[in-house]
Amino acid sequence: MERNRRAVILLDLIEQLRDNLSWCGETHIQKATYFLQEMMQVPLGFEFILYKHGPFSFDLADEITAMRADNLLKVQPQPYPYRPSILPGKASESLMKRFPKTLKKFRPYIAFVAEKLGGKKVNDLERLATALYVILENESDSNVQSQAQRVHKLKPHIPIEEAIEAVKTVDEFIRESKVILQA
Repeated sequence: MERNRRAVILLDLIEQLRDNLSWCGETHIQKATYFLQEMMQVPLGFEFILYKHGPFSFDLADEITAMRADNLLKVQPQPYPYRPSILPGKASESLMKRFPKTLKKFRPYIAFVAEKLGGKKVNDLERLATALYVILENESDSNVQSQAQRVHKLKPHIPIEEAIEAVKTVDEFIRESKVILQA
């Protein structure tokens, strides 16, 4: 996907996450973008790997930095112990106006992800994104217990009960997303 269109999608995602009570730190953007790309099949082209706190894209981290340099994003400090929020910058509004078709095409997918993840805490996002990673890693295994065991094995600090709940929640997200994807 062309860089400006991808930036418009990320800007809209950030705005919609904020509308859904996210303080929009980089972890929120990383996990929401992972869901948007992998579950909602929005072709953003970021490569994600399983990292410290679940799926992470160094390409996306670089894109956020580049968007800051272009005044498309700005950083707003938060009180300790929180990291800064990332907000649309001065140049974002004019870019968004240039791509109404892109916004119209992807807005339902963005809204769905923002609604599901917007109010989540970082720990919740890690569990959910790791559950999605495991589900997509072996789509032929739909057994909740074995998927939860895999989540726990990858992230031993996630108790098995929380891993089971995360897998069930992501399964429900996937079921609900199919309605939007088929519309």
